Amino acid sequence: MKIIECVPNFSEGRETSTINSIVEEIKKTKLIEVLDVDPGKDTNRTVITFIGSPESVIEAAFNAIKRASELIDMQHHTGEHPRMGATDVCPLIPVSNVSMKECIKFSKILAKRVAKELDIPVFLYEESAKSIERQNLANIRKGEYEGMAEKLLDKKWMPDYGEAVMNSKAGVTAIGARNYLIAYNVNLNTVDKKIASDIALDIRELGRARRDSKGKIIRFPNGKINRKPGKLKATKAVGWYIDEYKKAQVSMNLINYKVTSIYKAFEEVRNQARKRGLRVTGSEIVGLIPKEALLESGLYYIEKQNKCKAVSENHIIHIAIESLGLNEISAFDPKLNIVENRITRNNQLIDLKVGEFTDEVSSHSPAPGGGSVSSLAGSLSASLIAMVSNLTFEKKEYASKNNIIEEIGFRAQNIKNHLNELIDSDSDAFNMIIQSFKLPKKTLEEQKNRNIAIEKATINAIEIPFSVMKLSMEALKLSKKIAKIGNKNSLSDSGVASEMAYSSINGAYMNVLINLKDLKNKTYKQKMNKKASELNRDAKKIIKECRTYILKNL
Repeated sequence: MKIIECVPNFSEGRETSTINSIVEEIKKTKLIEVLDVDPGKDTNRTVITFIGSPESVIEAAFNAIKRASELIDMQHHTGEHPRMGATDVCPLIPVSNVSMKECIKFSKILAKRVAKELDIPVFLYEESAKSIERQNLANIRKGEYEGMAEKLLDKKWMPDYGEAVMNSKAGVTAIGARNYLIAYNVNLNTVDKKIASDIALDIRELGRARRDSKGKIIRFPNGKINRKPGKLKATKAVGWYIDEYKKAQVSMNLINYKVTSIYKAFEEVRNQARKRGLRVTGSEIVGLIPKEALLESGLYYIEKQNKCKAVSENHIIHIAIESLGLNEISAFDPKLNIVENRITRNNQLIDLKVGEFTDEVSSHSPAPGGGSVSSLAGSLSASLIAMVSNLTFEKKEYASKNNIIEEIGFRAQNIKNHLNELIDSDSDAFNMIIQSFKLPKKTLEEQKNRNIAIEKATINAIEIPFSVMKLSMEALKLSKKIAKIGNKNSLSDSGVASEMAYSSINGAYMNVLINLKDLKNKTYKQKMNKKASELNRDAKKIIKECRTYILKNL
C-alpha cells in the first residue's frame, strides 16, 4: 500500500471548537489515520499529523484547508509563530512505496485544487519548489500575513498556483513535498552534558567552529565562521542531560534517513563515545518512524552477525530494536511507533487465523473467493522458498553459494509480502464491482457515470489477479532455482513451493479471464488476454521442468 504523511500547520491554537472541527474534517476521509494533534496557545498554531493513501491524504488535506479557510480569519490573528495563512504550510512526506517524485506530483495536484476552488494563492516549497529561492519556507513566509498583499505584487513572488491577489481572510498557503524527519536520541553512560554536546559537534553536518592556537574562533574575511564539517550528512545534533533518565543524550534530527540511516548515526555516536572512554547504552525514537528505516537497520545488524537476511519483516524489526537498544528507557512498540502500522485496518483477511480464513472462504459470501485463495497460494510458495534458503545458508557444504541463496530468499520474502497485500485487494476489487452496479441509472448522465465506474472497477479486478500471476511466476522461477542449488534435504519443500506457485498462477489466470469477458474496452481486452495467456503458457513449461527434476532427485 502506498502511504504518505501530511503535517499541515493551522493558524489557530486557542479555540478548541475550531481545532476539533478541522480534525473531524480530516477524519471523515476513508483510509486516513490522525496520528497527532498539537495545539499551541502562545503560538496560536496547531500542527496536525495524519497518514493514508495518497488519494485519501490529498482529499483530507483539501477538506482541512477548506474548513480552516471558513473558520479562521487571518485579519484578526495574532501569535508568536511566523505565519501567512489560515493553513500556513502543508507538507506531504513519502512514507511507504511512494517516491519523492510521486509526492511532488501529489503536492502539485493539491496546490492546484486549493488555488482553483478556494481562491487561496499557493506557493510550492521544499522539494516541490520551482526555484532554489522558494525551497526555504522562511523566504516565502518573509513579511508574513501583514506584508503578503504587497509581496504578491512583486513579479518575483507570483504564486505558483492561483491569482496574485491576497485572500484577506485565508491568506496564502505553502504546499510541498519533503523528506521524513526522524527524531532520534542516543543514550550515554554519563550524566555529563558537556561530553554529549562535544560528540554532537563532531557528528552533526554543520560541524564545529575551527579555532586558532589561542582558542579563538576562526572566521572568513566576510565574517562567516570557518567550520570543520561533522561526520554525518543531513543530520542536526545537540547534547543534553535528561533528569528523568539520569542520562546524557546525543539528540539528533535525521533530516533524510536515506542519506544518514539510524544505524549509521548510532554507530558513529558509539565510535565517538568510545574515544572519550564512554559507552552507548541504548537509544530512543521520538515519535514515529517509517518501517523502511527500521528494516534497513535490522538488515545491517543481521549481516554483521553473518546471518541470512532472507527472514520475515517482523524478525528484521526485532533485530533492529534489540541492536539499537530502543527499549532501554521506554518501550518501543512496532504497532504504535512504526508509521505504516498506525493505519487502521478493519477486518483484514491477512490478519485472520488459518481456520478463520477458511471459514470465511467457505461462507455464503462470494468474497473472499478464488482470487484471494490464489494470492494465498502464491504467498505460501514464496514462504517455502524463503524457508529453504534459510535452511541452506548456514550449511558448510553450500557456503560457496551463500550470496545467491540469500538473494533468492530475500526476493521470496518480498514476493510473500506483496502477495499478502493482494489477498485483501482481490476481495476489495470484487466489492468495488458490486458497488458500481448499485449506482443509480435513471438519467442518461447517471447511466454514463455508472458504466464508467463499472468499467474502471472491472479493469481493477483484472489488474490485481494479473499482478498475482506475475509475482507467482517469479516465485515459480525461484522455486526451480532453489530446488537445484538449495539444501537437498528440503527438496520436497522446493517441490511444494513450485506446485503452490503454479496453482496460484492458474487460479489468478481464471480470475483474469472471467473479468475480461465483461470488459467493453476491446483494445485493453485483447492486450491483457495475450499477456495473461503467454504468462500462463510459460508457467506450464516451467512447472513441467520442476516436476521432472524434483521427482527424479527425491
